[in-house]
Amino acid sequence: MTIDDIVTFVTGLGGVVAQTPSEGDGSPELAWGDTFFYYSPDGTIPAAQPVATIVTKTYPGEEQSRLDRPGAFRVNIAAGRELFTEYVGVAPRELTAGTGEAPDDTVVPHPTYGSLGWLAVVNPGPNSEKDVHRLLRHAWLAACGRFERRQESSDGSS
Repeated sequence: MTIDDIVTFVTGLGGVVAQTPSEGDGSPELAWGDTFFYYSPDGTIPAAQPVATIVTKTYPGEEQSRLDRPGAFRVNIAAGRELFTEYVGVAPRELTAGTGEAPDDTVVPHPTYGSLGWLAVVNPGPNSEKDVHRLLRHAWLAACGRFERRQESSDGSS
């Protein structure tokens, strides 16, 4: 899987805005070149967490992903408690800090946000492609549900 494959898949789910920060747009330099996916049917960047991200460089404290290698990247997905537990074997809040390198093409807890139910895959490929698609679709559906609940609440129709 390439970054473009993932962008095409996620944006193809519908109502998704992909934001790739760059120099001069007011975003922090560390985020330049990474991609953030938001569920936002009106096409604006919401004041909400993204449903998934693609990072192309090592963030502080996330050295185990080894993103300093040429062409390396990591897809991060807001999987939620149920799927996180299914993939990892423990609930997100029960996660203990990992110290080893994150293997390529394998679903693992996010190095920073694992305890919040985020999963990650470094250099997704044939072993993880179906899982990545499943997890991205699940994150998107959860974001759709949150959006609908917020709309109902703001319309007073709850």
